[in-house]
Amino acid sequence: MSVTVQPELSGDVIVYRRRRNVELALLLFAQLLGLGAWGIAQFNVLGEFPPSWPVVTGCWLGLGLLAHLVVRWRLPYADPVILPCVFLLNGLGLAMIARMDLIPTPPKTDATMQFVWTALGVAVFAGVAVLLRDHRRLQRYPYLLFLASLLLLLLPLTPLGVELNGARIWIKVFGFSFQPAEIAKITLAVAFAAYFYEKRDVLTLVGRKVAGIMLPRGRDFIPIAVMWSMALLVMVFQNDLGMALLIFGLFTLMLYVATQRKFWPALALVMFLIAGVAAYRLTSHVPRRVASWLHPFDDFDANYQIIQAQFGLAWGGLFGRGLGDGRPGLTPLGKSDFIAASIGEELGIVGLMAVVVIYGVIVSRALKAGLLCPDGFGKLLAGGLGFVLALQVFAIIGGVTRLLPLTGLTTPFMSQGGSALVANWLLVAIVMVISHRARMPQAATATPRVATTDDETQLVMR
Repeated sequence: MSVTVQPELSGDVIVYRRRRNVELALLLFAQLLGLGAWGIAQFNVLGEFPPSWPVVTGCWLGLGLLAHLVVRWRLPYADPVILPCVFLLNGLGLAMIARMDLIPTPPKTDATMQFVWTALGVAVFAGVAVLLRDHRRLQRYPYLLFLASLLLLLLPLTPLGVELNGARIWIKVFGFSFQPAEIAKITLAVAFAAYFYEKRDVLTLVGRKVAGIMLPRGRDFIPIAVMWSMALLVMVFQNDLGMALLIFGLFTLMLYVATQRKFWPALALVMFLIAGVAAYRLTSHVPRRVASWLHPFDDFDANYQIIQAQFGLAWGGLFGRGLGDGRPGLTPLGKSDFIAASIGEELGIVGLMAVVVIYGVIVSRALKAGLLCPDGFGKLLAGGLGFVLALQVFAIIGGVTRLLPLTGLTTPFMSQGGSALVANWLLVAIVMVISHRARMPQAATATPRVATTDDETQLVMR
C-alpha cells in the first residue's frame, strides 16, 4: 500500500505498474481451480479421472496462455485481475456443464461445444485487443451503432427467428442458434456512451424549466429517446423482458452519469413502475412470472423448475453436497438458466456467494477503469459495461434464489450458450482496452492525481 514520488525532472507523468506477471500467476491459479473442479466432479461420478484429462488440461492452459500473451503484447497496462476472474468463472461453468453431461438420461457432450464457444470467445477477445488499441475510435459511430443494434434486435422477428419457451429471441443459421440481443446490448452501450458524451452539456445546461426542473431540448433528447424506445418495444414484442430491463437500466444509468442529475433516475423509477403495472395487466407472460415468484407451490406443474431449484439449494445447504455428489439434473435447464442453482447445490451457499464475489471484483475493476480513464467517453462506456454485467448477475441470481421474478437472462461466462459467452468476452475485451488506455503513461493534470492507493500504482514525477 504505497505511492512512490520522485523529484520532478521534465514534466509530470503518471506511471502504473504493468503487473503482467501477477496476472499470469493469478490466471494459472484460476485455471487450475477450474481444472480441479472438473477433475473432482468426474472422479466422484465415474470413480476415476477421464482418459482425456491430458488433452483437456493442455487445451485449457493453452487458451489462457494465448489470452495472456495477447494482453502482454497489445494491452500491457490493462488491469491484471479481470482476465483471471473471467477464466475462473468460465472454467467453473465448463466444469459444471461437464459434470451434468455425465447424467445418463441421456448422456450428452454439451461441455465440448461450450469449450468450442469459449475458444471462439477468447479469439474475439484477442481480435479486439489487437485491432482496437484505442477505445475512442468507437466514439465516431453512434448513429451507425444504433442502427446496427436495432437490426440485431429485429432479426428474431424475421424468418430466421425461432421461438423457444414463449420468447422469440433466437435466430437459426446453418443449424446454429444465436441470440442477437447479446451483441446488441454492447453496441447499444457504446452508442449511448458516444451520444451522451457528445451531448452532455446541452442535456445538462440547455433546455426549458418545467415545475422547477430543467428539461433538455427536444432536438437533443428525442433522437436518443426514440432509439431507446424502439429497442424496448422490439424486445417486448419478442417477450424478452429480461433484456428489456437490462437496456432500460443501462440507458438510465448512463444518462445519470452523463448529466449528474437525480431527476433521471427518479423519472425512470416512475416509468418502470407504470410499465410494470401495465405489463402485469395487459400480458399473460408477466403475471405468470410474478405468480411463480410469490407463490411457486400453488402450481407445482407450472413452476416445477423454480421449485426444483429451491429444493436443490436447500439440499446443498451451506457448504454443498460436493462436486459430482448432488443431483442438479433434476432442475430443468440446470446447465443454462439455472446453473447458479446447480452450483449452489454442489458447492453450497458459500460457493455461490464466492461466485457472486468474483463477479463483484470484475464489476469493480470495470468501474475503476472508468474512474481512471482520462476521457469522458471512456468513463461512460466502462461504467455502462460494468453496470450491464452487474445488473445481469443481480437479475439472474436474484431470480434463481427467488429474490426477484425470473427474467430469462443468463449467468455471464457460466451458463451454457454460445451467443452470451462470446458477447461477454467481447464486453471484457472492451473494458480491458479502456483499462489499458487509462493506466498507460500519460501527462498528469495541474494537480497530479493518484486514482488508487494500492500497491499496483506509482506516481512518478519526471
